[in-house]
Amino acid sequence: MRPDLRSLYLGLELRNPIVAAASPMTNSIDSLKRLQDAGVAAVVLPSLFEEQIEHEEMATHNLMLSGAELSPEARGFFPEMQNYNTGPDKYLKLISEAKTALSVPVIPSLNGHTPGGWTRIAKQFEEAGADAIELNIYFLATDPEDSSARVEQRYVDLVASVSSMVSIPVAVKVSPYFSAMTNMAARLASAGAAGLVLFNRFLQPDILLDELEVAPHLVLSTSDELRLALRWIAILRGRVQASLAATGGAHTADDALKLLLAGADCVMIASCLLRQGPAHVATLVNGVEKWMNERDYISVEQMKGSLSQHACPDPAAFERSNYMKALTSYTG
Repeated sequence: MRPDLRSLYLGLELRNPIVAAASPMTNSIDSLKRLQDAGVAAVVLPSLFEEQIEHEEMATHNLMLSGAELSPEARGFFPEMQNYNTGPDKYLKLISEAKTALSVPVIPSLNGHTPGGWTRIAKQFEEAGADAIELNIYFLATDPEDSSARVEQRYVDLVASVSSMVSIPVAVKVSPYFSAMTNMAARLASAGAAGLVLFNRFLQPDILLDELEVAPHLVLSTSDELRLALRWIAILRGRVQASLAATGGAHTADDALKLLLAGADCVMIASCLLRQGPAHVATLVNGVEKWMNERDYISVEQMKGSLSQHACPDPAAFERSNYMKALTSYTG
């Protein structure tokens, strides 16, 4: 009997645990169709950035006021900003068309770092047909005046702001750099996060020596990066009332299986798709199914989290003993 590959993520039933993460591969209907045909269980659209929304709103606002100073009466001819459609029409159209063209869940991504009026765009995502929203919080604390408490509260307030706008589930993509990640994860869930996506990759710029310039530098992930998400998903599984998605470093069926065994509800992929194309999805899905079948697993749900810390009788002792074993067993 073939194992049941279905997995529950954000309350959505996925046909398997492989999800296309936000990337250039999810930026067009044609590409999204190819990903669905290849076997992905859901798609995350590329991020719409807070700065894009604010820039568009301000540009329209300035246009509306242009010439208004010539006559006091002129102001009455211009619409109030809250009643004027300055939303990201192209992005909303992508959501709507993707929902029409696809049978798998469509999850738009909203990328921001400050609570504010722009978060109302989440409601427009829902109205366009989104099944859920991925809130990608990208904030690097560089100000010496920013305490860890203030940074954490900023995340919590932002999640609460977006979650309050919609009735669909909100997943939060966060960085791994909190001093008490388990506590932070629980606070985000309490603020309204239905899921956590682990982890966001911060920009690591390079320096161009000839030009004496700092250059944005994006490097695709490798399987070596898997262990960070692997560790924290294993820790958080069963301790936080939220779905867990893994992103960053999953390239093979073995990678996906490790994350599922640790407790991931789904495995999000991007770099391997950019390298190998949509057809690679079938390789991952078939590889997961083959491994499960050989070991008599009935379902993904049965397998999920079986190697998490929650499944261990004494997690603290297990963590400490493995730390010691790793240091003492290295032979060079």
